[in-house]
This record gives sequence, C-alpha cells and structure tokens, in this order.
Amino acid sequence: MSYNTTENPAGRRIAALLDAGSFAEIGGEITARSTDFNLHERNTPSDGVITGYGLIDGNLVFVYSQDPDVLNGSMGEMHAKKIGNIYDMAMKMGAPVIGLIDCAGFRLQESTDALDAFGSLYRRQTEASGVVPQITAIFGTCGGGMAVVTGLADFTFMEENEGRLFINSPNTLNGNSVSELDTSDAVYQSSVSGLVDGIGTENEILEQIRSLVCMLPSNYEDGVFAEPCTDELNRLCPDIENGVRDGAFVLSQIADGQTFFELKKNYAKEMAIGFIRLNGTTVGAVANRSCLYRADGTEESFEPVLTVNGCRKAADFIKFCDAFSVPVLSITHVEGFAADVESEKNMAGAAAELTCAFAGATVPKVNLITGKAYGSAYLTMNSKSLGADLVYAWPTAEIGMMDAGMAAKIMYADADMSVIREKETEYRTLQSGPAAAARRGCVDAVIQPSDTRKYTIGAFEMLFTKRVQRPDKKHGTV
Repeated sequence: MSYNTTENPAGRRIAALLDAGSFAEIGGEITARSTDFNLHERNTPSDGVITGYGLIDGNLVFVYSQDPDVLNGSMGEMHAKKIGNIYDMAMKMGAPVIGLIDCAGFRLQESTDALDAFGSLYRRQTEASGVVPQITAIFGTCGGGMAVVTGLADFTFMEENEGRLFINSPNTLNGNSVSELDTSDAVYQSSVSGLVDGIGTENEILEQIRSLVCMLPSNYEDGVFAEPCTDELNRLCPDIENGVRDGAFVLSQIADGQTFFELKKNYAKEMAIGFIRLNGTTVGAVANRSCLYRADGTEESFEPVLTVNGCRKAADFIKFCDAFSVPVLSITHVEGFAADVESEKNMAGAAAELTCAFAGATVPKVNLITGKAYGSAYLTMNSKSLGADLVYAWPTAEIGMMDAGMAAKIMYADADMSVIREKETEYRTLQSGPAAAARRGCVDAVIQPSDTRKYTIGAFEMLFTKRVQRPDKKHGTV
C-alpha cells in the first residue's frame, strides 16, 4: 500500500475494513496527469484515492477509499478512472464493490477531463447494478455529483458526526441555512431522505459493512448465501405473539441467533426491512410495524397503514433481493393506506411500486399474516393472489375487506346494536377469520405463533429449487 495506514485516513479505513493483511493495492503509482494551473507542482499520490482488493471474512471484495489529505479528496480524471478500473475488475470477478467516500467534489483544475471520467463511472455503476452488490460509506464530504454515486449504490452508510451528503449544500437552498436545517447531516439523510441505510462511528460503520457483506451473495449468479446453522431448527418462539404490532420483533424471534440486520431503521419506521438467516440461509425480510419496541423499554406507535415512504423503501429492497436471488419473507399487519392530503399526492404510485416489486419478484416468497390484513393494502403486502408461494396466518389474524365491526355497521346501518354485534360475529367467522381465508385458498396454513420459525424454515427449504418463467420483455415500466 502506498500510504502509511497509521497516518492516512484512506488507508486506515481500508485496513480496518478488510481481513488483516489481505489488501492488495492497484494503481498505487498513478498521479494526476493534468498540468493546467500548475497542478503538476502539487503532490498527488495515488491521485487521492486508494484502490485495490482484499477479503472480508474470506470473501473477495474490491475497495476504493478517498484521501482528504490529497487535494481534499477531490475527483480528478485519473482518480475517477482508478475507481472505474476497480468496477471493471469487480464485474469480471463477480465481487462486491465498496466505496469509502471523503471527497470535496470535482477538481476544478481538470474540468472537462474530470467530468468525462466521472461520467464513465456513473455508466459503470449502472452496468454493475444487479450484477454485483455496491456499498458506499461516507466519512467526510460527499456532495454534488459524488452524491449520485451513493444513490446508484445498493447500500449507503454514513459517519454520524463528520459525514455530509448533499446535491446542493444547505446554505444554497432557497430560504434555508445550515443553522436552521442541516440537510446534509447523517440524521437528515437517514431519517428524512432515506438514502442512508445506517449511521454510526467510523468503526461501527465498517463493522456494519463487514456484517452485511457476510450475508450477501457476491454476485447475481452466486445463488443464496448460506453458512452452517448452530441454532435449533425447530426452536419454539413462546413470546412471539407479543410482536403482532412490531414485525421486526417477530423477525428477530424466528431468525438464527435471534439476529435481524435492519436497514434504514430511522426512515419510514412503520416498514421494517433487512436480512435474517434461517437455517444459515440469508433471507430478505419486509415487515409492517405499528409499534416500535425500543431497547430501553419505551415504545413508539404508528398507524397500521402503508405509507408512501414505507412502500418505496420496501419496493427498492425487494428489487435488490430479487436481483441477487435472495428469498423474501414478509410479515403482514396492515389495515389500509395512509389517509392524508400529503400522502394522497403519491400514495397510488408508491403502492403500485410495492405491488409490482412483490408480484414481479421470482425468488421464493413467503408471507406471514400476524394481525390484520385488510383490503388492497393486504393484497399489496405479498398476498397469495399477488404471487406469494406460501402464506401462513396466526389464529388471531383478521383477513378481509375491513374490520368485521365496521362491515356489520355498513351492511346493517338501520339495525339496532344487538343485531350489529351478532352480524359482526357472523362476518368475522364467515369472512375475516384465518380459517375462512384458508378455505378459500388465500392462506395455506393457520399456524401457532410459537411454531413460526419451524414453518418458515421448512417453507424456504421446500422452495429452494423454485424456477419461474416470465413473459419475454425488455423490462417493466413501474
């Protein structure tokens, strides 16, 4: 490595990310080649970016790490070409690309040369999308065109104090100043924009990336990622029914080692997404949430509805899972769609994106209905009619058009309360109970909550060899 890893942040981050002694640098002798504005008089070792390959828990990855000590980590022609070369090699080898970002933006002295090289990086990222996983982590500035790099990546992490992510800096936004609202900081980008999957200290971010890489296939042809399972396959989950309102709790209960790797946890909290392992196999998980149980014992409540941000968050995640052949498990507890003026602007489009993502995915798909599943929102959440391979429901689940009491009041609007209550019970038995849904083929089995782990593992093992033929077309338009 051309840099002293104990002194240079770019080298230090690579050393902390990869297995000890595994990094091999590529292009370490490259420097800026432009001579305009006396740039040749400046020292530009490796043109401000370390590139190469190494191992994470024995898995091959390609890495680039920008150096803020060299022209503030600015993006020049050779800088961009070095990163592009890493992408070319990663595509050939079928290995993930990890970018450690700390960049002041485009290098003004190189102007069009820098822009042209950077544009080719966009093209390579687009070509790599769905072929190899792309992960970025922001440790300093990531502004302007560099922010698009994170948008093209599959997963993005951000240092909680020094990280800055923006297209336009906060002070350039009409009517805003950084003192009023810092639209570039980690809190805003993780909770409002939703572009960032996780935040933390530098070491925490690097550890999150290591954990993520160990759960993902290296490329789209690798198939399902699996490791030996030390958890009991038929382990009962005695307290799992307490998680009806928090699908993430259900996922943590059934997962190997009770570990749920949640992504975008600060954004659209009513929809949880992330990865679990079931019998050692990585499974992508999407879960409705109307209550978030915090570690300190407090709770945060949400309406049990699909929101615009929640739908898009889940849809993007499902598309990633489908591209890399990662099976999908959904936990359904939803009563409808968000009903307010702001949501109505985009609700239909967002719901269509989620519907298309579930329906179009060809990977094994299992749905577990833990609570309420009403109307079109239920259909959107990986229902049998949408293409779920197997659907399970807990005995207390309610599946149908709407709440039984509301349905009785509508159908018997002029009746007295005793009749309405009688019809409510009748409607629940005939139309909205899990047994009624099972009789109609909308549910494959009504299972006891404590048996959920056993059933989901069995389902995905059966679906391991699933093959689907889709209509021949270029791509969909949703």
